[in-house]
Amino acid sequence: MGAGPAIRQIGVRLARLSGRCQKPHAMTDQTARPRSFAASAPLKGRIAIPGDKSISHRALMLSALAVGTSRVSGLLEGHDVLATAAAMRAMGANIDRTGDGEWVIEGVGVGGLLQPREALDMGNSGTSTRLLMGLVSSHPITTTFVGDASLSGRPMGRVIDPLSQMGADISASPGGRLPLMVRGLAPAVPIEYRLPVASAQVKSAILLAGLNTPGITTVIEPVPTRDHSERMLKGFGATLDVEVEPDGTRWISVMGEAELRPQTIVVPGDPSSAAFFIVAALLVPGSDVTIANVGLNPTRAGLVEVLKAMGGDIELLDAREVGGEPVADLRVRHSLLRGIAVDPAVAPSMIDEYPILFVAAALAEGTTVTTGLEELRVKESDRLSVMAAGLAAIGVRVEESEDGLVIHGTGGDPLPGGATIAGHLDHRICMSFAIAGLVSKAPVTIDDMAPVATSFPNFEALLEGLQR
Repeated sequence: MGAGPAIRQIGVRLARLSGRCQKPHAMTDQTARPRSFAASAPLKGRIAIPGDKSISHRALMLSALAVGTSRVSGLLEGHDVLATAAAMRAMGANIDRTGDGEWVIEGVGVGGLLQPREALDMGNSGTSTRLLMGLVSSHPITTTFVGDASLSGRPMGRVIDPLSQMGADISASPGGRLPLMVRGLAPAVPIEYRLPVASAQVKSAILLAGLNTPGITTVIEPVPTRDHSERMLKGFGATLDVEVEPDGTRWISVMGEAELRPQTIVVPGDPSSAAFFIVAALLVPGSDVTIANVGLNPTRAGLVEVLKAMGGDIELLDAREVGGEPVADLRVRHSLLRGIAVDPAVAPSMIDEYPILFVAAALAEGTTVTTGLEELRVKESDRLSVMAAGLAAIGVRVEESEDGLVIHGTGGDPLPGGATIAGHLDHRICMSFAIAGLVSKAPVTIDDMAPVATSFPNFEALLEGLQR
């Protein structure tokens, strides 16, 4: 079944809902907050970054489906994760934050989600939307999803297709976009689904739907993607099997009508957030920065390996395992990077880190070639187009193709800078050009830093601390 027939256009009602619910910024009504970033003194010190966003989302969802009390520490408290917490509360889970920053979740059990009284506002969070669509698809409830202007421009068809095959009735706005309505089916129909595009969000949505579906639901993954869902589902007691074929294809199967056990979870630091400080320390002369407690799941650590291949001085200290996830402290020192051709096979393990990699490449010696990045065109913004335009505006020689960028580096010399960058409400674009400003002759101005709060609320404070 293709995505097209499964998407029933419901026109006027959702259009009106869209007009009422879209906001200029994710989960906030504040006005734009421009800021300029200028050439920096050496960055020095030790920092701790916020918790991993992907793990934070899943910790809240699975805790809400367990029977009993789960405790989560280190949770990322950005707008995206708070949207997930609000949605799970709306469907019956009790979720509270203690004074010492621990989150306590009383779950409702698999199959126990309640009908939400209002539309679930996902703000700018694509992860919340896609995973929760899966979660509610196998429950006998009707759920409406809305989001801000940026999220409402992102297609959901790749999730709608498999969930419709499982029996969910999904009505979407034109193009398979938000606002949309999911009418869940219980019992849902178990399926065997081969991912047409590498996507941890689609994989996770299907597995979450499979939790309340009788029988075995299987996702076939030709290209491995981040495996936080598999690790955490096993930790919560789900019956989940992973088989790997000789060519690397993964068959991931979950047994339905699961009973999840409550857990105590420590969320490691987000490697996607660490990426900005890794690159900043590599690029700013004289820098020596240690980033504590960074999650280094092999499905997420692609950027570290690519930067090392470019000559980056990145040392792993105190490598350990926390809550089933590999973790280490990273010591990063200023390095002259070399341009390389980045293997497109690493894209799933660093898809969110490409914007900041492009900035690193802009100061490398020689040319960096990236390909296989079509996925970047359907993120919070068209990240290939937006990064190409922004880099060109601050004096970088860059060429854009359908699936990547070719960047000619300065050999370590500062960038010209001196431009105002349109961030397009995309937190990773904003932070990437903030780092570019640190190594530019003239300040780089971001038109609005407010979207950074979706994933990294204390980004600017940590940066300022390293500059003292």
